[in-house]
Amino acid sequence: MIKPAYLKKGDQIGLVSPARKISIDEIRAAIRMFQQWGLEPVFGQHLFSRDNQFAGTDTQRASDIQSFLDNPEIKSIISTRGGYGSVRIVDKLNFEVFKRFPKWIIGYSDITVFHSHIHQQLKTETLHAIMPLNFPKDGTANSSTESLRKALFGELNAHSFKPDRTIRAGKARGELIGGNLSLLYSLMGSSSEMNFDGKILFIEDIDEYLYHIDRMMMNIKRAGKLKHLAALIVGGMNKMNDNSIPFGKTAEEIIAEHVEEYKFPVVFGFPAGHTDENRALYLGRKINLDINANETRLSFI
Repeated sequence: MIKPAYLKKGDQIGLVSPARKISIDEIRAAIRMFQQWGLEPVFGQHLFSRDNQFAGTDTQRASDIQSFLDNPEIKSIISTRGGYGSVRIVDKLNFEVFKRFPKWIIGYSDITVFHSHIHQQLKTETLHAIMPLNFPKDGTANSSTESLRKALFGELNAHSFKPDRTIRAGKARGELIGGNLSLLYSLMGSSSEMNFDGKILFIEDIDEYLYHIDRMMMNIKRAGKLKHLAALIVGGMNKMNDNSIPFGKTAEEIIAEHVEEYKFPVVFGFPAGHTDENRALYLGRKINLDINANETRLSFI
């Protein structure tokens, strides 16, 4: 995999809104923090545009990303927020200049579209990390923002955490892929669908019906995506919904049921996704994963 250059003080970071609309007030704290890191935030031309729920039309949102992809002075591109909309514009983008000047593409949730597409089509690492909407509004740093800073400046080497649940302890090594489960599911059968074989898969989700989680896991399983995984890491599975007649299992129990027949290591509770703590992950990079019930360690290679 191609590794974009780490940032240094004075570098420009491009802010785009590829999905849901946003306001300047919602990202002021993030802008100040980028400046404190020594970076120069640059706004996409249509960053605060509005088209119903979207941050401008498909053409406007794609234009902002394209201009930053084509500008070698922009060293990274961060999405201000998720929502829905990235899949509507990914096929409008031309990555020819990006191939010559790779840069960090940053975000999570709906931004899984870009992570998956770039991983599969361009063999380039991306950053699954906190977005400006989620930066603390009082301007203080927290573990999520500090994790992003370290990742951008090449200082992030490993994560250790106490699992919520360990299905199968063990060790694994492989490329880290993944992101939002709903988005990974929606990309299957498209040119943005990732190859899961031999990979360590990270998944997270929010605000889904439990039967939807089951349906997505069934589809991924029936498509053979789980069969040759090296390991599975499950992040936040939050604010799940149920019907009046309960499904009868939690999201974690559903996932555990669908991977029960395999032998790869499985761990729940990695602090990333739609959670208060959202640690940065280099997607596309090889990692060593050491899972046990007391502490799990994820080391970037």
